[in-house]
Amino acid sequence: MDNPLDLSGKVAIVTGGGKGVGRGISERLLEAGADVVICGRTAPETLPAAANRSAVFTACDVRDVEQVQACVDFTVAQFGRLDILVNNAGGAPFAEAATVSPRFSEAIIRLNLIAPLNFAQAANQVMQTQASGGSIINIASVSTIRPSPGTAAYGAAKAGLVNLGTSLAVEWAPKVRINAIICGLTETEQSHLHYGDAAGIEAVGQTIPLGRMAVPRDIGDACLFFASPLSSYVSGANLAVHGGGEAPAFLDAANVEKPA
Repeated sequence: MDNPLDLSGKVAIVTGGGKGVGRGISERLLEAGADVVICGRTAPETLPAAANRSAVFTACDVRDVEQVQACVDFTVAQFGRLDILVNNAGGAPFAEAATVSPRFSEAIIRLNLIAPLNFAQAANQVMQTQASGGSIINIASVSTIRPSPGTAAYGAAKAGLVNLGTSLAVEWAPKVRINAIICGLTETEQSHLHYGDAAGIEAVGQTIPLGRMAVPRDIGDACLFFASPLSSYVSGANLAVHGGGEAPAFLDAANVEKPA
């Protein structure tokens, strides 16, 4: 039987694919045999690599629709097709909603919702012309499904991204499938900015039912599923990759006697 996770001959774009979660996704797709184009405002110090192959970098600010189109055009010119788009680029710094400027909030929504829509539109135009269509994977966050204090605009944008995917899955079927991954807390090279030192990261990990934070490869594995024939009948779906989520705070606050 052919390996359904073999992506040889497939071409992928991973936005923000040079670091963090995006790098893990890029490396996983490379391992599976895909050709991978990563984009960002600046090139990473080293390109993602796996199975003796490296990703290709092209500069692109995903908030600029002309640069988005140029990235898609570059990929098609380089490889002749586009099969997989992973809308990974995004994020937000901490900002209290009561005092943050409207311009800041608009920028966060542009990066985390409008930019993926623009990229999806450009990718869809190519994928619709291919007999095999394509797969678009939107990287969302647990902020989609729980409160996001300090990053309210980000949480709202990611929730919008999940809903957007369900609509596009209807509009662009049957050629193009669109799915979302709801990522839980993930340990990356920037984890210390959010969780502190190694002890803080470990302590946060222990609050998760599976006993640790995700690593980028965990998200890459989910992307591999959505990019592969194994998910050929999956579209408009949202997959939570969060280690079981977060235990409700009331469980620790309640003073009833707990079973030993």
